Amino acid sequence: MVTLLRHFLFASLAWLVMAAPSRADDNVSALRTRALPALQSDGSRPTLLVLDGRPVVIQASRAAIAAEDGSGWRPVDARALADLEIVDVSGDGTKAAITTRDGRAFVATIRDGRIALQPLPPSPVRGATRITLLEDVLTLVGQARDGTNRLVQLPLTEQPLRWVAVADAPRGEVTALVGQAAALYLTTIENREQRHWRWAPKTGWVARTAPPLAVAGTSRAIGQAGILYLAQGAGSRTWITYNTITDAWSTIPADVPNAASAVALNNGMVTLEQRGGRLIATDLQLEYQRRALGVLDWSIITAYLVAMLAIGFYFWSRSRMGSTSEFFLGSRTIPFWAAGISMFATNTSSISYLAVPAKAFDTDWQYMMSKVVTVFALMAVAYFIIPMFRRLNLVSVFGYLESRFHPTIRMLSSALAILMHVGGRMGIVLFLPALAIGTITGTNVILCILVIGVCTIVYTALGGMKAVVWTDFFQVVVLFGGAFFAIGFIVYSIGAGQIYDTAMQFDKTKMLNFSFDFTTPTIWGFIILYTFDTVLTFPKDQVLMQRVLSTPDEKEASRSVWFFALILMPAGFVFYIIGTTLFAYYRANPGRLDPLLPVDAVFPAFIGTELPQGVTGIIIAGLFAAAMGTLSGTINSVATLLSVDFYEKFRREPPTQKQSVRFAEWMTVLIGVVGIVLAVILSRLDVRSLLDLTIELFGLLGGSCAGAYTLGMFTKRANWQGTAIGIVAATVLTLVCWLFSLVHPYFYLAIAIVASIAIGYVASLFFPAPRPEQLKGLTIYDKRPRPDLEVERLA
Repeated sequence: MVTLLRHFLFASLAWLVMAAPSRADDNVSALRTRALPALQSDGSRPTLLVLDGRPVVIQASRAAIAAEDGSGWRPVDARALADLEIVDVSGDGTKAAITTRDGRAFVATIRDGRIALQPLPPSPVRGATRITLLEDVLTLVGQARDGTNRLVQLPLTEQPLRWVAVADAPRGEVTALVGQAAALYLTTIENREQRHWRWAPKTGWVARTAPPLAVAGTSRAIGQAGILYLAQGAGSRTWITYNTITDAWSTIPADVPNAASAVALNNGMVTLEQRGGRLIATDLQLEYQRRALGVLDWSIITAYLVAMLAIGFYFWSRSRMGSTSEFFLGSRTIPFWAAGISMFATNTSSISYLAVPAKAFDTDWQYMMSKVVTVFALMAVAYFIIPMFRRLNLVSVFGYLESRFHPTIRMLSSALAILMHVGGRMGIVLFLPALAIGTITGTNVILCILVIGVCTIVYTALGGMKAVVWTDFFQVVVLFGGAFFAIGFIVYSIGAGQIYDTAMQFDKTKMLNFSFDFTTPTIWGFIILYTFDTVLTFPKDQVLMQRVLSTPDEKEASRSVWFFALILMPAGFVFYIIGTTLFAYYRANPGRLDPLLPVDAVFPAFIGTELPQGVTGIIIAGLFAAAMGTLSGTINSVATLLSVDFYEKFRREPPTQKQSVRFAEWMTVLIGVVGIVLAVILSRLDVRSLLDLTIELFGLLGGSCAGAYTLGMFTKRANWQGTAIGIVAATVLTLVCWLFSLVHPYFYLAIAIVASIAIGYVASLFFPAPRPEQLKGLTIYDKRPRPDLEVERLA
């Protein structure tokens, strides 16, 4: 064993040595140049705009817009712009905001071959103003009447249109203004010193790292955290990019003639210059350079997928799935440590593997408090709650609600749980690794979704719970092997000292936020949310509880939760460390981070461009493992709920064991297909943080029925009528909070649970109390067994 370990460490070190750190001036973004057909010039100074997603060239006697395929130019009527001396232009691709030398502002659009101008109210600032258009809010920076720079805004969706003075702006000549991710970025020059500023409503103006070259004016927000600037280099213009997260600049080789004008378009710019009586337009776009996977990478990925399918076939061949106990609960023979690891694998989805590092890269470690609170809450769950549920020998955890309250409560809660898992989780955990693999390999994201989804459906349908649990164990090993390799590579590349210094400089390891601003994630929010989420909602989580119910007895069931808690916190730190080390790496090597990629793709981008062959394959296999572990558990558990809570309840004649298993197998396929469809839809949306989206959906869909368990376990007065009223009222209240953005999404779950408990209990007082014999063995105060309720003991 020692010899084997020594060989493994030597091979790992050799891999890291072969992957020499990239030079800081290397750039992963490439420039794609496309020359548009030349235009005859009339000799006057041209103006360049972008309308309807196409460049528009305007001169004194003519104007033209590029054809959609770029093959030529079409004449347009631009008389509305005659005699305007345009200072700055900004747009969203379909319309353009314009400021003029005399301080006027307009919004330009094109329709039926004619450019139309919408005059805006007189601007309160004057001079050479800079303008930007972000989310239908027009922002200007210019000189006020007292000579100071002023930031003013005009919401285009509000009537009547009026300018609002927002804040004083830094002194100096304003050279560029651009909006990105709900913030504004301003460059100024004062006494030949160039400075860069960030403005946001809560922070005001904050000085950022100054550009390495003189900004020439044209700027463009690209991706979710990048800004592209036209800058003055040595003898010619070039491009520089700024990352709003790492506060770092990178230069992109792109020689732009000094005489050219430029305007932002898509992920780049269009330049225009006069040459020999002709107007030469060039479309310059950034592109991400992907590195192709090697044979070794593909071999590792293929071997992993084959292994997962083999495990499913193995358990299918041994049992042939004739028993519902075998398919749903693994015949209740799963050891506690395997159940605990399986719970961790299900809980640690691709959201943890990708979205958590991205969140730590984007912000800090505040979300880590969720793991700390969860560990302490799991201790209470293991001691007070798990023994009671295991004694009841349930298959569906919602069977408890039928015994304690009424079949209606069971059906309603089970339906909400199915909707939460399918609508709020499956699509995200499928899409994230597909996005990562597509980013790394260039493979179509939808194809990646299909491969992950179909493979998971096959082994889950064939092998049932045993296949799910033992593939989870294997997947955890693969997942953390890849994570440790990534951390090791970054430490080897830039050194632990630089990582530490960068993390301290930018406060990237901040965990505690004691603010009482409930629109932000604070420590109070984490304590409230995850105490409720764990202690009060753990019993309703069929995905986790199904592993607990698969253990042989009460003692093993409690141990499985203790083991889950034991590995949760250190494992959680690993993902946050990845995010922080990625921040330090890309702060030191800004050109290695593609500005076009979404924030959630930062870890996949690192995997695809920096790591050596073999290691990349291992981490991609880890991405598969993260997704498939959660996906298989969710599919199996939802199929269980559909079979036990609905199929067996509504069938006229009780189904046989074989019929129930066949129904569950077909439901496994159907649920998996639905998850694939949702992932494909999600791939077409622009979501900055999938972690936040997951939290929001879970709060909206999963909180209201959780209160039913609290009322059932901890009170003796609650009845089914009051509980039903509480569930409905809590759902409505949470939707109101969501529609009007009253609180941070982190509080949706807590609001739903508190409302369902409070309203449910008060409403119960208006209906008869349950009889004492009805509560036997169904509260934490009564540990007596209820053999009469063991109706779901399976063969």
